[in-house]
Amino acid sequence: MSILHAIVLGIVQGLTEFLPISSSGHLVLVPWIFGWSDFDTAQTAKAFDTALHLGTLAAVLIYLRKDLIIYITQGSQLIFNRKQPATQAGRRAWLLVLSAVPAGIVGAAFEEKITEKLGSPALISVSLIVFGVVLIWADRRAVSKNYLQTVDSLTMRDALVIGVAQVLALNPGTSRSGITITAARLSGFSREAAARLSFLMSVPIIAGAVFFKLAKLVRDGIPDGLFMPMLVGIVVAGISGWLAMWSMIRLVQTKTFAPYVVYRCLIGTGVLIAVASNWR
Repeated sequence: MSILHAIVLGIVQGLTEFLPISSSGHLVLVPWIFGWSDFDTAQTAKAFDTALHLGTLAAVLIYLRKDLIIYITQGSQLIFNRKQPATQAGRRAWLLVLSAVPAGIVGAAFEEKITEKLGSPALISVSLIVFGVVLIWADRRAVSKNYLQTVDSLTMRDALVIGVAQVLALNPGTSRSGITITAARLSGFSREAAARLSFLMSVPIIAGAVFFKLAKLVRDGIPDGLFMPMLVGIVVAGISGWLAMWSMIRLVQTKTFAPYVVYRCLIGTGVLIAVASNWR
């Protein structure tokens, strides 16, 4: 695998993991569009995917470090220091963990089937368009209802609703960020709160995936010649992931999610035309 390809895919992973445009979908579409064939085996593909997710995990941990310190500190008190009264932040920490359970269970149980059955360029394109339209509909509905709840308002019901919605993101093209924002807006949260919840809920999901994949990587070892591309992918995905979170929070403070939806529809339509014309 070339370093250039590692840089491009690292940028793609970092940006699309946190923007509502689907990281898994783009990691299929970009090599497909350019005709790249970097992964000769499933082991190689999974090893590089582990590196990219490690980079985005580092990005979200750094970006949310102040919030996470509070959540970890006060959330752990519910286990190790029960004499102290539970705080709102402590309860919210465990609600964020709870939100990861549905997708974690389904992903672990059906990983192979998801890989085999889903992820064709045509299906990804349809998903990009359909769930993009659902996102803008949810956002406009939330505006009409004047939904302005903050992250502090998160309840168990919200965590479960948004967590169940994350299961849909196992389908490449749906977008974990996009579907969590959609569910959060429909649950009453403001745009900025929905985006921040999406970032917070990504922590247990990405951490779980990285732990699971790293265990396999340690067992199987790093494929020959992939160490340097993996290292580059980690760094680039981390930097671009941080920039993606920073930029989206800035955008949604004054704008809607429409630019992301327009992008999804344009890319989806373009790929469908390419598939229909047998370009690829």
